[in-house]
Amino acid sequence: MSINANLLKVEDIEVLVIHKKVKNLHLNVLPPEGKVRVSAPEGMSDDAIRTFVVGRLGWIKKKREGFKTQERQTIRKYVSGESHYYLGKRCRLEVINTDSKQKAYLRGKTKLVIEARSNSTPQDREKLLNNFYRSELERTLKPLVEKWEKKINVEPSFWGIRRMKTKWGTCNEKTKRIWFNLELVKKPENCIQYVVVHELVHLIERTHNDKFVALMDKFLPKWREEKEELNRLILAYEKWE
Repeated sequence: MSINANLLKVEDIEVLVIHKKVKNLHLNVLPPEGKVRVSAPEGMSDDAIRTFVVGRLGWIKKKREGFKTQERQTIRKYVSGESHYYLGKRCRLEVINTDSKQKAYLRGKTKLVIEARSNSTPQDREKLLNNFYRSELERTLKPLVEKWEKKINVEPSFWGIRRMKTKWGTCNEKTKRIWFNLELVKKPENCIQYVVVHELVHLIERTHNDKFVALMDKFLPKWREEKEELNRLILAYEKWE
């Protein structure tokens, strides 16, 4: 795919414009800092793109204000007493020194435990917790994907988990490959289900057009509420690109 990018100033807002082989303009305001990105068809003029953005300035500013007021974690050091999230629940972290196998796990309903070497770094402990998160998200996603691929009558060629900074999920409709964001493991299961349905529907319709909305309404009538809940929840500390 041919892609080129440039920056465009609209009032006091800097807009990253990415020209690529698409038919329509697509506007995104990205958390947590509210960076504005526009995907535009190849050859479209800056004036046409500027007019498009100007017409949506009210919506852009509203989204940016929402990010400013959204609760956000402080930087994580992965030490005992910190709060971390698991399937929508706020959990207390306990770090235990060990000379045996290092691991992370859930104890009870609201305690996350990391067993690590006494000289472990925050990055070491983060990796242990993320390994636990990955296995738990895979365990949560598997029955959801199996359930909804039958209901929607689609079959991805592959689905997997990775850390992503701007999307909860992504789908390549040509290869039928789907990726889910590791951060989803921190969100309630109904929000995870919304992302699963959203990405599977993209195997039928690539864009967020009327057909896509109609399919979402058909399969998951409350998807708008679940989307709003997902985007309202606490953000990780990390700065997203």
